[in-house]
Amino acid sequence: MPKIELITKINAPVAICFDLARSIDLHRISTSHTSEEAISGVTSGLIGLNEYVTWRATHFGIRQTLSSKITSFDRPYYFVDEQIQGAFKSIHHLHKFEKINGVVVMTDYFEFSTPYGIFGRLFNALILTSHLRKLLLKRNEIIKQYAETDQWKLVLNEQEYA
Repeated sequence: MPKIELITKINAPVAICFDLARSIDLHRISTSHTSEEAISGVTSGLIGLNEYVTWRATHFGIRQTLSSKITSFDRPYYFVDEQIQGAFKSIHHLHKFEKINGVVVMTDYFEFSTPYGIFGRLFNALILTSHLRKLLLKRNEIIKQYAETDQWKLVLNEQEYA
C-alpha cells in the first residue's frame, strides 16, 4: 500500500491551520486546476466528524467521483478522512497538527490502495503516487499561504478566531 508523508511548517495559529485543512471551500481553491467540485454531503464551509463530501473532478482526462468521510476528529490536533466510495480500493488520510516552538507543524499521512492487481501497483509506482503527492503539496502550499496572510478570512469566519 503506497504511503505519502508530508510535513509543512506554518507560522499561524493552530486552530486556523486545522480549520483551513478541513475547509471545503479552500479544498476547491487548491484543486481548481482539476475543476473539482463538491456535489453532495458537506459542499461548503467546514466538514466535521461523521460528515461526508462527494467530489467530482477530472484526473488523467477521466471524470470521477469520490466520497470521503471524517472518521476521527479532535480539533485542533488531528482528523482523519477515509474514502467511502470511489475509484480507489481505499484511502486513509490522517491530518495532524502540532505547535512546536511557536510554529504549526502540519503532517499528512496519506495511504491508499488501488484495484487491478499488478496493473494497479504498476500505475501507482509509475504515475499515481507522484500525482497524489503533487496534489497534496499544492493543497498544503495553499493552506500555508492562506494561514500566514489575511487570506484565511476569505474562507473562515473571522469572529471565531478573535
